[in-house]
Amino acid sequence: MTAYSTRTVTGEQDRAACFQIRKDVFVGEQNVPEEIEYDSYDADAVHVIAVAADGTALGTGRLLHGPAVAAKTGGDPTVGSLGRLAVTKEARGLGVGAALVRAIEDAARELGLSAVDLHAQTHALGFYERLGYAAYGPEFPDAGIPHRAMRRAVEG
Repeated sequence: MTAYSTRTVTGEQDRAACFQIRKDVFVGEQNVPEEIEYDSYDADAVHVIAVAADGTALGTGRLLHGPAVAAKTGGDPTVGSLGRLAVTKEARGLGVGAALVRAIEDAARELGLSAVDLHAQTHALGFYERLGYAAYGPEFPDAGIPHRAMRRAVEG
């Protein structure tokens, strides 16, 4: 079992590690075009990272919040948007993804948000359901991959 911890990204080194994981997973493994992987939301998002005891980056995710994401969350400013959750091949199965989701939920609570929304690749619905998320709305494509919207209340 690899020991790891999660934290909110503050420095440029962590941020670069997050972007590299996203590139490896989404662009490299899932063939998402690189030009749509990084977007204007990255600048204001809360990014989280999971790191092994030796400093190796294992996974990342981000939380969008505020007026800019109202379009992604049905217009509700109290709902954050979890996205870009990615875990390196080597770290899958260690609970890193779940730990990152919980870290993002903690960040949402600190911002006073009431719920977290996300767009899950359909193969990952079960993962998010086990973490308390409920799917809603129809399936839709994003970067050529089928997705469903999901939400979980996080207040308190």
